[in-house]
Amino acid sequence: MEAINSFAAIFDMDGTLIDNTPYHFKSWQALFKKYGKGELSKQTYYTQISGVPILDTLRGLFPDRDETGLKALLAEKEGLYRELYAPYLAPVNGLENFLTELKNAGVKMAMATSATVEDINFILDKVPIRDDFDEIVNSTMVSKPKPNPQIFLKAAEKLNREPANCVVFEDSLAGIKAANDAGMKVVGITTGHPAADLYPVDLVIDDYSQLTVQKLAALFKEH
Repeated sequence: MEAINSFAAIFDMDGTLIDNTPYHFKSWQALFKKYGKGELSKQTYYTQISGVPILDTLRGLFPDRDETGLKALLAEKEGLYRELYAPYLAPVNGLENFLTELKNAGVKMAMATSATVEDINFILDKVPIRDDFDEIVNSTMVSKPKPNPQIFLKAAEKLNREPANCVVFEDSLAGIKAANDAGMKVVGITTGHPAADLYPVDLVIDDYSQLTVQKLAALFKEH
């Protein structure tokens, strides 16, 4: 039997490790309203903004701003988000036990997120899971954002695993496309989209409470 630890697990952060997407949405809504960009619908947010690096979205919204101006807007948006989310910050149900189970089984793990370093630290300073990850890959380490697969391929490289031996956990449509294009297995989590909208994926979960290392390992068995 193939060893369980022969595969690696790669996790997105926002909406995957923590259910913070509604608070990102609210902070974007506030920014749109303040700067006269119209009403931001949930549909637009979840299909076009969620999972994409913030600076990329801001460049499209504010083409007249230079990098300094864009970074100021990014800081404003993230400040709004942290203020909204801080009282509710918590991991997705079952996450900590599941990560411990993976680690105990010798499964290599990485986080691969479009979030800023400040945002990553904001989360990992409150949720004690930083040491569970062998690698943390953020958007500054790649040149192309999700839905390009580069960030997941970089994570696989750092974990010394072939893409075909990696499983990605994602909540966003951009992230699911990136994981599929990387040639990896995909587990979709329903924090942002109903199960029917998360495709193509190998498995859909609502949280981590019912997930086991064995269920993940089974995704890699030949049918």
